[in-house]
Amino acid sequence: MNYNDYEMETAFRERELEASAALPVLMRKVYVWMTLALVITGFTAYAVAATPNLQQLVFANTWVLWGLIIAEVGLVIAINAAINKLSLAMATLLFILYSVINGATLSVIFVAYSIGTISKVFFITAGTFAVMAFIGYVTKTDLSKMGKILFMALIGIIIATVVNIFVKSSGLDMILSYVGVLVFVGLTAYDTQKIKQMLWQAGNVSENSQKVALLGALSLYLDFINLFLYLLRIFGRRD
Repeated sequence: MNYNDYEMETAFRERELEASAALPVLMRKVYVWMTLALVITGFTAYAVAATPNLQQLVFANTWVLWGLIIAEVGLVIAINAAINKLSLAMATLLFILYSVINGATLSVIFVAYSIGTISKVFFITAGTFAVMAFIGYVTKTDLSKMGKILFMALIGIIIATVVNIFVKSSGLDMILSYVGVLVFVGLTAYDTQKIKQMLWQAGNVSENSQKVALLGALSLYLDFINLFLYLLRIFGRRD
């Protein structure tokens, strides 16, 4: 082995050691941000549902409700598109803002379902999410092909849901709920693996790698919320 090869091998090993040390730190940040966002969303949803004036402002005014929905979509697009230009602090602030707005729009679940049902479904969601996230983290199987299939299935669910707004078929709604659960169970594993790979490639705990972790937290947050909502539609039908 010549000197250049030795230097390259040494640099490669040092990079691997740095990445190995950085990965668990960054993954913890992913789950801390995700958990924080879920807590903010939950408290906001409950506060709006428990305050008649806020509830009336959000749901009695069509313009306000649609404004919140458009703001949600806009924030997700903005965070993903401008993450490289945003500071970590600004990106975190936008994520928190999104969590608050999402909580306001989701406050309707406290009106539509009992606290007991919401609590039960939340723990079912948390357990399912934890198992699938663990599988996605430890599996050696490449889940990228599955991710593409799930993404296409998600598009199909969105189209079918829009159609069902006009058709109003309870049977189709139930089918979509079960398919939605399967899709987001799979996406939880896929997104976890993808986030792990991206953070491994980042290789250190810099601001840029933390912004990647923040995007990962946003992805898993959306997986959790959607899985929760589909399970709630299944288990909460009697409410």
